Amino acid sequence: MNQDNKTWYLRGLRDGMPIMLGYAAVGFTLGIAARNAGLTAFQAGLASLLNNASAGEKAGFTVIEHNEGYLAMAIMMLIINARYLLMSCSLSQKISPKTGLIPRLIIGFEVTDEIFGVQMNVPGMINPWYTYGVITMALPGWSLGTYFGVVMGNVLPANVVSALSVGLYGMFLAIIIPPARKSRVIAALVLISMALSCVLAYLPLFAGISAGMRVIILTVIIAAAAAYFFPVAQEEGDSDAA
Repeated sequence: MNQDNKTWYLRGLRDGMPIMLGYAAVGFTLGIAARNAGLTAFQAGLASLLNNASAGEKAGFTVIEHNEGYLAMAIMMLIINARYLLMSCSLSQKISPKTGLIPRLIIGFEVTDEIFGVQMNVPGMINPWYTYGVITMALPGWSLGTYFGVVMGNVLPANVVSALSVGLYGMFLAIIIPPARKSRVIAALVLISMALSCVLAYLPLFAGISAGMRVIILTVIIAAAAAYFFPVAQEEGDSDAA
C-alpha cells in the first residue's frame, strides 16, 4: 500500500467509526428479529455480513419467519433494495474511470445509505481505499451487532426481548419522520400506507395473502401512484444532485 492509499484508508477508518457504532445498535435489533425468525447467532451474523440493508434484512427475516418461498424473498429484496441501484449509478461518477473491476465490485457490495452519504461528501474523486477503510469499520459493527442480538435474545427474559424488538420500529420511525415533516405528500403517503396495511391484514377478503406478499403489493402500488400523481420536479432533482 503506497502512502496515498494509506492516507485514504485511514481517512475511511475515521469516517467509518460513527457508522460502525450506529450499525452495531441497529444490528442488535435486527438480531432480535432474526432470533424471532428462528435463526442461530451464526446464521444471523452471516446474513448481516453478506447483506447490509436494514429494511431489506428485516423484510428477509419476516419472509423466513412466515415460511414463505424463495420467489417472495427475491421479489421483496429487489423492491426494497432497488434504491441502491440508483445510489450506485450516482456513486460511479465519483470513481476514476481507471478503477478496475474488483475495486468497483467491492465498492458496489457495500453501498448503504450511510456509506453512500460519506462517499458523496468527499470532494472530487474518491480513492477505493477510502471505501475499504469505511467498510473495515462499518461491516463488523453490523454483523457483530446482529450476532450478539441473537445471543442476548436467547439469554434475556421474553418480556425484555419483546421490548427490545420495538427498537427496530423506532429505527423506521427515525427514517420516515424527518422527510414526512418536510413534505405533506410524504406524510400523507405514510398514513395511507399504514391504513392500507391494516386493511389488508385484518379484512377477511385478504386473509389468504401472506404478510410478505402484502408488503410487496402495497410497496409497488403506493410507490407507482406517488410517482404518477406527485412527480419530483426536474429543478428539484437537479438541486439535490448538486
